[in-house]
Amino acid sequence: MYKILTLNNIRTAGLDRLPRDRYEVASEIQRPDAVLLRSFNMHEWPVPATVKAVGRAGAGVNNIPVAAMSERGIPVFNTPGANANAVKELVLVGMLMAARNIGPAWDFTRQLEGMDKQITEQVESGKKNFVGIELPGRTLGVIGLGAIGVKVANAALALGMRVIGYDPNITVRNAWQLSAEVQQVMSVGDVLAQADFVSLHVPLQEETRAMIDAKRLAACRSGLTILNFSRGPIVDEAAVSGAIKAGRVKAYVCDFPSNLLKQHERVIALPHLGASTEEAEENCAVMVADQVRDYLEHGTIHNSVNFPEMTMPRNGGHRLLVVNANVPHMIERISTAIANADINILDMLNRSRGDIACTLVDAECCIPSGVVESIGSIEGVLGVRVLEA
Repeated sequence: MYKILTLNNIRTAGLDRLPRDRYEVASEIQRPDAVLLRSFNMHEWPVPATVKAVGRAGAGVNNIPVAAMSERGIPVFNTPGANANAVKELVLVGMLMAARNIGPAWDFTRQLEGMDKQITEQVESGKKNFVGIELPGRTLGVIGLGAIGVKVANAALALGMRVIGYDPNITVRNAWQLSAEVQQVMSVGDVLAQADFVSLHVPLQEETRAMIDAKRLAACRSGLTILNFSRGPIVDEAAVSGAIKAGRVKAYVCDFPSNLLKQHERVIALPHLGASTEEAEENCAVMVADQVRDYLEHGTIHNSVNFPEMTMPRNGGHRLLVVNANVPHMIERISTAIANADINILDMLNRSRGDIACTLVDAECCIPSGVVESIGSIEGVLGVRVLEA
């Protein structure tokens, strides 16, 4: 029986993917095999020694101590693309709101007073202050062409916009899904210099923190609207505020309110609604539950942010999973420990990613605890367990 601890509410559609005859799932549970969460901050949370996997029902993992999990041999799974349509739709909403000055216009109407005739007169007098622009022919720059960025770029083309994109690490899969009409540029600066709107879709890392700063904004195209539905710290709030006041930036639309932004002129700050749709939450829950289950039962690794991709069809019911430091001679030592017990290996797969390596072994017969202990004692081995079918 596997034990799954939920640190946030996970949609029932996802939890139902974990059969109750093999899984115990609860928000309070002792000695969990895996943890499922959404926004819970794990950085100060004491991770139980029994945890073998962490699953994040969402794309960002900055609330999880990924490096610490790697050191303990624990894969961290996320759900890239599961909320892509939800975020794409919100980006389009934000772009349209900024283009047509919907925020200030709505505030204006909510403050109207008097009889209906007087309100009508005020509307006709005041509407000239909210003249907007139309999107066809305008340029959208997309920084980060992952699952969300590709959808945003393609949708903007359908609206008649010119779209430019920058992502030096675009995957082959995402490149196939991206319209050929999206024009490639070579730097963040090139995007900002050409775009009327720029949408950010990059993970929060040291190299992306404050990616949009005062220096880059000083060289941006005048009248730029910035859309940030990725992570707040990717944009230097103070720099954007200054650029708005200086007239270089027209508007900032984001999903991350702060004291500086919440009442700021020409800022639309939403309460982190990017993935807040019923469909996205269900997609994320189902995806992360399936990934964690596949890892616990079969050693399959898909959409891990710190472990290698790994899939091997089962060749019998006696499977061994070894997680270890990516150092020389490890496969030889694992194989020797199995051979010394006169166990025939039917199939083996080894994959590595950075400092982590994983090995799957399908054996002809049951792997005794002595072999598991022998492999576990090898220097550099972070975890070893038998996965019975």
